[in-house]
Amino acid sequence: MITVDFSKRGETGLCEYLYNSIKAQILEGKLPANSKLPSKRSLSSHLGISVITTQNAYAQLISEGYIYSIEKKGFFVTDIPVSNNSVQRGQTSMENLTPPTPTPQWFADFTSNSTSAQKFPFTLWAHTMRQVLNSSDEKLLQRSSIKGILELRTQIALYLKSFRNMEVSPEQIIIGAGTEALYSMLVQFLNRSTVFAVENPGYKKVRDILELNGATCIPIQLDKQGMNPKDLESTNASIIHISPNHHFPTGIVMPVRRRLELLAWANASPERLIIEDDYDSEFRFNGKPLPTLQSTNPQSNIIYMNTFTKTLSPSFRISYMVLPPSLVNDFVNKLGSYSCQVSAFEQFTLARFMEEGNYETHINRMKNYYRSIRNTFIQNLQKSQLMPLCQITEEEAGLHFLLTVHTKEAGNLLQNRLKAQGINISLLSDYFYNSEPEAAPTFVINYSCIKKDLIDETIKRMETALLT
Repeated sequence: MITVDFSKRGETGLCEYLYNSIKAQILEGKLPANSKLPSKRSLSSHLGISVITTQNAYAQLISEGYIYSIEKKGFFVTDIPVSNNSVQRGQTSMENLTPPTPTPQWFADFTSNSTSAQKFPFTLWAHTMRQVLNSSDEKLLQRSSIKGILELRTQIALYLKSFRNMEVSPEQIIIGAGTEALYSMLVQFLNRSTVFAVENPGYKKVRDILELNGATCIPIQLDKQGMNPKDLESTNASIIHISPNHHFPTGIVMPVRRRLELLAWANASPERLIIEDDYDSEFRFNGKPLPTLQSTNPQSNIIYMNTFTKTLSPSFRISYMVLPPSLVNDFVNKLGSYSCQVSAFEQFTLARFMEEGNYETHINRMKNYYRSIRNTFIQNLQKSQLMPLCQITEEEAGLHFLLTVHTKEAGNLLQNRLKAQGINISLLSDYFYNSEPEAAPTFVINYSCIKKDLIDETIKRMETALLT
């Protein structure tokens, strides 16, 4: 007789638990091939369950081929070739699965890109969503082309014209589910044998995504002006990835002479391209926004990339790129069988949000908020006991600055002390692709998720970690 311990079923239904138990016994060889199973009535009586429960479990096992029935004779186990070793390995791996390590709850996390939930315009966004739903537009249910919906691309083109002085057509714009998706598409489009030159130090995630998609990446050491085209000549790279307006993590702003030199490098060959990453360029606190490379030469071989994740939320997976006119048709012809990975509903909502001026208002609000956070943090640092030991640099743009600690102690030791105080923080050296000696440990202070009322306590903890 089949024995099933229902005390271990938890919230699983009786029928499903019975089905899984019999199936497991068949796969484990406890119920041999062609052996006869008890009748529905006798098994139900033995287990103390209803006949209908047993009947449904048997029916599912029959439909999946684990057992078979012979009229007037009963139910029998199917002869299934089973590897005992593979079953045991499967069971062992399931039993020994390590539960995910819980994310540490840091008092202050300077590595996070998250934004304050209190600053997201939930009410206004919900209102816009309802407007889109109430429109009952059949476009909401239609497949979106690889470019994304025209309405959002039009609003992005208008935004780039107003705020970045970029003359682009909506036809040049490609919407993607985060920059990761766009980089993946670019590698497919440009050929996996393409060699990319990436900034060193730099945002390693870019290199990881490119290489995961089969591309080859060559890190190029930065000087004080950014990537040097002279260092490119000794490589076979045909594409460079740069962030000229505010490099992460160094904060370097590329001067016009270096920009023109890189444009000349790109224009020297039709196969060469520049990927211009304009990430977090909206948050420049002093002076006018810096012009993009793309705006200085719209017809050149520049692919411009930006995202809504920093201005709205990291979970808001909408990014976009602007292709040079010469590449648009080839891109669509090669990858046009793909659909846009962002739902039409989200795209229509963002398009309306931008059209009604709410996105511009939100950026201005966030810019003032981050300026206040930055100013308070830096002012409190300057008044603290850390200042004789520390130096602040590159604080005029973006949402991070650098804090150099003039000490002979190793950076990783200071980093561990900070973590012991509940402060998660990265060293500038963490962003190099190879080990770089540090004259003095430099920390990257990404302050976008720091709450204003916790700044005082955060600095006290930093003092404890760095001064003892």
